[in-house]
Parts: sequence; structure tokens; C-alpha cells
Amino acid sequence: MVKDWPKMAKDLSLAMREVRAGVPDVAKAFSELAKTATATGALDPKAKELIAVAIAVAVRCDGCIAFHVKAAFDLGATREEIMETVGMSIYMGGGPSFIYGSQAVEAYDQFAALKA
Repeated sequence: MVKDWPKMAKDLSLAMREVRAGVPDVAKAFSELAKTATATGALDPKAKELIAVAIAVAVRCDGCIAFHVKAAFDLGATREEIMETVGMSIYMGGGPSFIYGSQAVEAYDQFAALKA
């Protein structure tokens, strides 16, 4: 295991509470943006989370990988869907996306193991 993704998501959630308390108006606006962006439209929420996983991999954001892989998993994304998402990330982002894509698959496996 390279990283403990469920622990990272939990720890970051706790750390983000401090920021939410410090800048509540910004945090509220960000939460509204997230709610609006992830709402069902032409794309369903799972597809939107898979897009977020691809972007998280491409921009190399560990915390984003933790949160969006968990969200995709919770919305019913399969390991195969994560793999194809990672494949697109590698195509668009090259070698660094290969490394971070591997971590996204590891994160998926850890979240799945928690439900087993």
C-alpha cells in the first residue's frame, strides 16, 4: 500500500472543518458550487465523479483523488470504470497521470475493502 486513502479522506475532512470555520462564507459558496456541479443533468452524478477522478489524477491532487474516488465508489462506480477513467487520464496527462492513476486504483481498492 502506497497510501491509506480512507484515512486521508477522513483526516482531510477534519482539517477542512477548520477552514470552514475560518471562512464560512467561502466554504458555503464552495459547497453550493459542488452541489450544483454534481447534480443530475445531461450527465448523472457518477459520470461527473468519474470526470472529477480524471481531473484529480491529471492535476496530481492526492486529496482530490481520495474524495472523488470515494464519491465515485459510493455512487456505484466499478473498478473497471475507474480503470477506464485512469486510462483517459494517462492519455491526456502522460507519465505523471500514470503514477497518480495507479494511486486512484489503489484508493478504489481500499474503499471497496472497507465495504467487504
